[in-house]
Amino acid sequence: MLRKAVIPAAGMGTRLLSVTKEQPKEMLPIFARGMKGDLCLKPIVQLIFEQLYSVGFRDFCFIVGRGKRAIEDHFTPDPSFISKLDSKGLESATEDLQAFYNMIENSTLVWINQPEPRGFGDAVLKAKGFAGNDRFLVHAGDSCFISKNAEHLRRLVRMSEENEAQTLFLSKEVQDPKRFGIVEGETMANELFKVKRLVEKPAQPASRLAIMPVYVFDPIIFKALESTKTGFAGELQLTDGIQKIVDWNLNVYTTQVDPKETWLDIGSPDLYWEAQSLSYKLSRGPTS
Repeated sequence: MLRKAVIPAAGMGTRLLSVTKEQPKEMLPIFARGMKGDLCLKPIVQLIFEQLYSVGFRDFCFIVGRGKRAIEDHFTPDPSFISKLDSKGLESATEDLQAFYNMIENSTLVWINQPEPRGFGDAVLKAKGFAGNDRFLVHAGDSCFISKNAEHLRRLVRMSEENEAQTLFLSKEVQDPKRFGIVEGETMANELFKVKRLVEKPAQPASRLAIMPVYVFDPIIFKALESTKTGFAGELQLTDGIQKIVDWNLNVYTTQVDPKETWLDIGSPDLYWEAQSLSYKLSRGPTS
């Protein structure tokens, strides 16, 4: 059973300057529902953690970099702050924060430093000691999907257990594939797509099927990354590591997200505005 999750959160967030000069982009807030169904704001990395916790993950590894201490502080329970909220009669805020702290107390959190921004692949490679010989999930810390009961994660976990895959990840058809890692391959049964080739931010995309940064890996990904050269932007790209697994004729699959599952990405000002708008609408609408 999958219990280990790696959350890379070491990017500099340069496209969101100057707000990210002192604040990690993963701590930027989006709208959500509180315990009583009321509208609230949560850092996107907290929402990701809570989704993963809700589907059974209990061991978490955060990959952080310089200036990311705010994330670790946020994930450190503060009973005195709870008491202050109680004293002011802020019952709803107290319940929400206490529920978050309870999840933290029932989990194991590991913090690993990525001193230099050497890419998503390098961030995952640093989790080698945490993962050991176990299969594990990787979820980017600055984007997530909103679905009923976190069904997108439940489906990914279920499919990874049902199929002998060294890699399985989410994907989505996009309008501007040049901005993404792009997937080529063939459709199979049971909502699976067998991956034949992946290209990071191609100048001439061969498809519009984009990699979404939620993956389940066999530990062989570490061997693949260790034998992969730096690629796009002089960084160790996770896409190139996955391609190495494809080249070894091992099983690499993707499954598309349901059109009803909403993607929230805060990687740039326009995407963050869209994430704010979508999360507000979803949080104000029927319970999901």
